[in-house]
Amino acid sequence: MLDLAFEPCIEYMGRGDMTAACWVALPNLDSEQVQMAFALVLTIIIVALIFDFLNGFHDAANSIATVVATRVLTPFRAVIWAAFFNFVAAFVFGVPVAKTIGSGIVKPELVTPVIILAGLAGAIAWNIITWYLGLPTSSSHALIGGFAGAALTSQFIALHTTAGILHWEKIRVIAMYMVLAPMIGLVIGYTNMVIVSWLCHKSSPSKVDGWFRRLQLISAGAYSLGHGTNDAQKTMGIITILLYTYQGGFRPGTEFHVPYWVILTCHAAIALGTLSGGWRIVKTMGLKITKLRPVGGFCAETAGAATIIGASIAGIPVSTTHTITGAIVGVGSTQRASAVKWGVAGRIVWAWVLTMPMAALVAAVVYSLIHVFT
Repeated sequence: MLDLAFEPCIEYMGRGDMTAACWVALPNLDSEQVQMAFALVLTIIIVALIFDFLNGFHDAANSIATVVATRVLTPFRAVIWAAFFNFVAAFVFGVPVAKTIGSGIVKPELVTPVIILAGLAGAIAWNIITWYLGLPTSSSHALIGGFAGAALTSQFIALHTTAGILHWEKIRVIAMYMVLAPMIGLVIGYTNMVIVSWLCHKSSPSKVDGWFRRLQLISAGAYSLGHGTNDAQKTMGIITILLYTYQGGFRPGTEFHVPYWVILTCHAAIALGTLSGGWRIVKTMGLKITKLRPVGGFCAETAGAATIIGASIAGIPVSTTHTITGAIVGVGSTQRASAVKWGVAGRIVWAWVLTMPMAALVAAVVYSLIHVFT
């Protein structure tokens, strides 16, 4: 039985005393159950790192799409450039987003390993589906939706209610930034392009192109730094709350501390995912939304980097995919409205809208199957 190692937790949940559930779990285990608990936790950590790898594979294509589309870098050099900055981000901005994911979505004292496993399964399944379809949806919101869906299912099965397990106020803020992040990216991208066009209007196109081919290396690096900062921290939060459940549970009022080995491992996983590419999504992001030149790539990437890094410092998990898409649309719309292929953008928006509920649904099904068959 998958939950056997955490049977005291399940027993308390059944009586409604969920706050104390995982605090007493490990002291009541015999040696065999401790081994089972360790194996379960290790398995879930591996699954979480697979998600992080797929996040790099799926989302970090956004980091290289513009620099490849403008032919500033070859695809091979672009993925190395992006992966390097994804990893370097581990040493720059701290872990405020990890704290939000680990303790701000689901009440941390009520989290169990099976909730985490089912949530990851929902997120991974939706990422694979959208990658196959070539849609740049948000791995971040897939993870949040999966985590929340599994938690709600757990609560309903145990207590026949969905109340009292989610931090709805934080989820509302995250949902609000689903809309705000791409809009902020769009506005900054548009503004950047207008300012740059005005500053360079007396220069020849070839000279401007030469300047921004070099500057786009900086903007692509900055965007990848922001991507690594925000996205890798989401997996850190999941792994850290898992470690708390293994060590006896998270007590309210305790500081949410992310171990340094978790920080380095998550950044390494997302960097390796970036190195593996994600060319279906690169094609959609870099070529199908609007035609980009180096100056447009620079304006879009700086807009995306500013938005994502600002949100990361504030501890808000945003979608790097949404943000760079909004920035690209903003840059394209400075030429003329028809420069943006709104049909493609519309398909992407529909995929965004569906991401959280679909990942939650898959996670709910996975949790229910685990409950029935273990």
